[in-house]
Amino acid sequence: MKVYTIKYVFALCALLVFAACSDDDDQMIVIIEPTCTDGIMNGAETGVDCGGSCGPCETTVTPPELPEFSGIYAQADFLGRPGINTVLSADGSTKDMHNMAIPSEMGAMFQATFEARLEQYHDVYAGLLGADPMAVNFEPNILGDILNGPENDGFTNNPVSATVLTTVLASDVLEVAPNLPTTYFNGGSGAPNYEGAIGLTGRTPQDDVIDVSLILFFGGGDGARFSGQDTDMDGTSDLPRLTSDGVALTAAISTTFPYLGAPE
Repeated sequence: MKVYTIKYVFALCALLVFAACSDDDDQMIVIIEPTCTDGIMNGAETGVDCGGSCGPCETTVTPPELPEFSGIYAQADFLGRPGINTVLSADGSTKDMHNMAIPSEMGAMFQATFEARLEQYHDVYAGLLGADPMAVNFEPNILGDILNGPENDGFTNNPVSATVLTTVLASDVLEVAPNLPTTYFNGGSGAPNYEGAIGLTGRTPQDDVIDVSLILFFGGGDGARFSGQDTDMDGTSDLPRLTSDGVALTAAISTTFPYLGAPE
């Protein structure tokens, strides 16, 4: 009887051991195939239940914003003639006022200020030269025949005074002459008579408008009054170089818009 009892006890323990060794490997894994109605982006979908084999996703087109025209706007800068405002304005506030002015009113508002500033420049240079400021003034320039009409030949017979020049330049607008070549200034045959000269008929990308403006201010009748001349021939400049900013065109010019290529 004892032997049988031991066998039954052993068998019962063996069953308990095998039952305790069970793991999760025999549990069922359920794979859910993606559908076009499951509320999630899966499979080949590119959106939630759309894209791939579910049909295209709807796209929302946002209309462009309309321009805002409310409020008060002011002209930032005219630049019909670059540099004129900067050079001839007495200070920053004058420059800002000029930029916001109505073009037809600019002459009356700023001509006198511009002329006074032009004279101040000549007084400063007179001091640098050790000369009497009363003796170094604006000299009628090479625009004589262009602005006043060809009376005889040469600027001396048809001068452009400081008043005439600043009256023209105070209005920062760019004139266009449809029946003449477009240029900021072309000196024609050059000094001393400038036969065929044309000026202020427009601008081309090749025009060095800053140099032209400086020549009009300081170049005098031959366009080279203050050009850094060595008057005593000692190898150094005795006069200031005021007729050029020393900067040439640094971009290739093309015949199609936007005309200016990459800087060289």
